[in-house]
Amino acid sequence: MKKEVAEWQLLLYIAGQTPKSITALENIKKYAEVHLAGKYSIEIIDLLKSPQLAEGDQILAVPTLVRKFPEPIRKIIGDLSNEERVLVGLNIKPVISY
Repeated sequence: MKKEVAEWQLLLYIAGQTPKSITALENIKKYAEVHLAGKYSIEIIDLLKSPQLAEGDQILAVPTLVRKFPEPIRKIIGDLSNEERVLVGLNIKPVISY
């Protein structure tokens, strides 16, 4: 029997309030509400304020979304505007192959 994941822990790495960072945050909030309602947390990490935090998750570009839990850790770089890619990338939605 598969145990239900209690919470999805997402970290969004940004560098200031750039249009791409704002779009990424709006997009992940929207997807999480629809697909993970009540089962997620999103932590925003601004690398302009805490640049040392980039090393821990090996962040090379921003914005980057990191799924910390459930494991394994997964990363998606960009403004997260492609919902299908984000859901598959986070393993919320299975890959559909024809």
